[in-house]
Amino acid sequence: MTRPDQIEGYTFGRATHSPVTLEELDLLERTMQWSDEDERYLKLAREVLANQAEAMVDAWRGVIASQPHLARYSAFPDGRSNAAYSAASKPRFIRWVTDVFTRPRDQAWLDYQQEIGLRHTREKKNRTDQAESAEHIPYRYFLAFVPVILLTTREFLGRKGHSAEDVERMHAAWTKVVLLHMTLWSRPYMGAGDW
Repeated sequence: MTRPDQIEGYTFGRATHSPVTLEELDLLERTMQWSDEDERYLKLAREVLANQAEAMVDAWRGVIASQPHLARYSAFPDGRSNAAYSAASKPRFIRWVTDVFTRPRDQAWLDYQQEIGLRHTREKKNRTDQAESAEHIPYRYFLAFVPVILLTTREFLGRKGHSAEDVERMHAAWTKVVLLHMTLWSRPYMGAGDW
């Protein structure tokens, strides 16, 4: 696995301060009913998925690449494939999977979620990799893509011989935490009063 300091453009711990407060994060976790049991099962999921992160990302990117309306956001403006952009962003996507399981949800984590959201908006899209591509990804595609991430992850969770109950609980914890990420990534897309 690539070390975080070897991933180009991975700025965890150096991202701009998020406008979302730790108190708001706590309220979001309470809203989704995050529990100690969820935390335990997220740690178990880490053991199951740690060596499958790249395969997961490949599966998700395969879905994206197969749909022209999604593929355009990592292609050149004229629609040609941009292999360099895809290659540059892939290690960060893989690292995101790892971070879901390993990073404490503290201020540095909150700041980096803001950075991830910004990198999909007009404010920062393409800048990290100096890429030529569509300047903005509409948030509706983030939300519409959530089922792909959730359903394929269930398949990966079931590959290590755990009981159906353990797989279900790992999947429930994964679902909650992915939706938490998606909620935080929405912040750059809307004004403070709307978020």
